[in-house]
Amino acid sequence: MMKRLLQARSGRRAGLALLLASLPLCAALAARAQDNGSFPQSQPAKPKKHALAERPTDKPSQPPAFTVPVAPLGFTAPGALYLGQRNALASLDFLDENRLLFTFRVPGLMHRDASGGDGEERQIRAVVLRLPAGTIEAEALWSVHDRGRYLWMLKDGHFLLRDRDDLSLGDASLELKPFLRFPGPVLWLELDPTQQFLVTDSHEPSAAPPKPGQVQSPATAAADLTVDGQPAAAQQDTVVRILRRDSGKVMLVSRSRSTVHLPINSDGYLESLRANGVQWLVNLNYFGGGSTVLGRVDSTCSPTFDFISQKELLVDACNPAGGRKLVAMATSGRRLWEDSPSAMPIWPLVTMAPDGSRLIRETLTANHAISASSPLYGEDIKGQLVEVLDAADGQLALKTMASPVLDAGGNVAISPSGRRVAVVNAGAIQIFELPAPPPLSDAPANPPAR
Repeated sequence: MMKRLLQARSGRRAGLALLLASLPLCAALAARAQDNGSFPQSQPAKPKKHALAERPTDKPSQPPAFTVPVAPLGFTAPGALYLGQRNALASLDFLDENRLLFTFRVPGLMHRDASGGDGEERQIRAVVLRLPAGTIEAEALWSVHDRGRYLWMLKDGHFLLRDRDDLSLGDASLELKPFLRFPGPVLWLELDPTQQFLVTDSHEPSAAPPKPGQVQSPATAAADLTVDGQPAAAQQDTVVRILRRDSGKVMLVSRSRSTVHLPINSDGYLESLRANGVQWLVNLNYFGGGSTVLGRVDSTCSPTFDFISQKELLVDACNPAGGRKLVAMATSGRRLWEDSPSAMPIWPLVTMAPDGSRLIRETLTANHAISASSPLYGEDIKGQLVEVLDAADGQLALKTMASPVLDAGGNVAISPSGRRVAVVNAGAIQIFELPAPPPLSDAPANPPAR
């Protein structure tokens, strides 16, 4: 009943994993990159550059209400060697309207994993900051053993910390309690907008059955998830689960060759079905059985989906010119708004407000247009653009820059009400105060103004 065609994602997805600007760009980067996925260190003569891409000014669309310097907290900008490796080097989250949780890698020597794992031990410093003064209410030092995302904020002032096969539950005191243990390393996790459910991807060879105390794989929850473009006979060492967050009960479990993005709300999960030509059906499959077609989207590539809130979803699609576009839809099937960036986005990331009222889109900015004939080098990256959009109509609420560039994200946050936005920029955490966001309506909205 739950056999569906889903979309694959890379193991180290940062935040909402929207695609690179275009397939030619992906091919150019793959051809140039070294084995570790970084930008090339030795650079051959580059072809003639196109006209300069549109680059935003460093000046924000409105001044920050107040700032908190980051140097006294122990934060230093990562070296240029990290650019392009998509390492999770920091995280910034609101615990509530007046408290921030800021965590970041502590500079120093890497500690090799003594247990023989694939990762390397690194130290993460965590501080809870009281706003607006920026006073430290709590601090801690954690050890994690890979370079992927390690922290997910919850709506009730708690957070989940991932390290290897463990998920721990933390709060404003920064004390950690065991939450869930898996039979293998957790590669990725995500939550539905109500945060009733967890979706986890973990690496678990079939020859290693779960032990007592670990998350199980009950036969009653077994499902067959087929991933687009994946050979049926391929070795399936990635386990995808949907679990109830309050009890850890497994609702669905399946094996896959690679990590799978499974966009869900509290009712069910989404899939895309090709209709005619460039048209795709957006289908919601209910956990209790049955499905509903929410609408149709035109896209020249396989679109990706994420829920902004329980009743609104965001579609990342491709237009006929080879660019990207964002389409916001209500679960009632109404199209709310559509936005096509004026410049080709580079490694775009999306962060949702906890209440679904706003979303933050980040993208790198370069000093020339990116194409197959003019690829991206580390020295070409000039900054990281941050745009805050109202979820109801796509209108721009804030535009600013983030620095240093963190290509895996973790340098922006939005408060539970959607009225405060925090951005790491120019040696400080800048806090912007915004008017109340417009309420979500099923009525179609006008195209957003840029």
